[in-house]
Amino acid sequence: MTDHHRSVFKARPLAAFALAALGVLFAWTAAAGPQVGEPAPPFAVADTAGKTWNLADLKGRKVILEWTNDGCPYVRKHYGSGNMQALQREAAAAGYVWLSVISSAPGSQGHVTPAQADALTAEHKAAPAAVLLDPAGTMGRAYGAKTTPHLFVIDPAGILVYMGGIDDRATSDPADIPGARNYVRLAMADLDAGRPLAHPVTKPYGCSVKY
Repeated sequence: MTDHHRSVFKARPLAAFALAALGVLFAWTAAAGPQVGEPAPPFAVADTAGKTWNLADLKGRKVILEWTNDGCPYVRKHYGSGNMQALQREAAAAGYVWLSVISSAPGSQGHVTPAQADALTAEHKAAPAAVLLDPAGTMGRAYGAKTTPHLFVIDPAGILVYMGGIDDRATSDPADIPGARNYVRLAMADLDAGRPLAHPVTKPYGCSVKY
């Protein structure tokens, strides 16, 4: 065997190793999910009225995404107390588009029909711009939504600037709300003031999203 052939045989395993390493890197990047400071994952999802909401159409607007599940005690904590609705109204007054997202699969806790979702919105006197129905979990997985609630804030340029919990009291007890640090409210204040967010990523808490 010539020196040339020996070098080729040696190079092949190295090339195979390099390709395998790149594959692992790409797989890890895809699994890592959305990153603060990067463009928010695109979506095109229908609401309870059948209207499709497309992130590209919201360019120039501030957006808040809230994953929800009415059967979850952590969600009930914030809706039963009126805390989530108050935050939705604050956000709307500040020019945000608030979209509630239901990613519960058919047959699982939290899955609802459009009519049932609208009835819950009315019952809770909630104030999202729309409730998006994501029964296949496509949007939820794209955002890496883990819990209900799990919240994301997107700036007018379409950049994800916050993802995490609603606050720092990871309980289902409404009595903990008054003393909690509301991360979403702080994110809105920082974004609207043109400041870097003090808490761009926090740990979400609640029930697991029922994919």
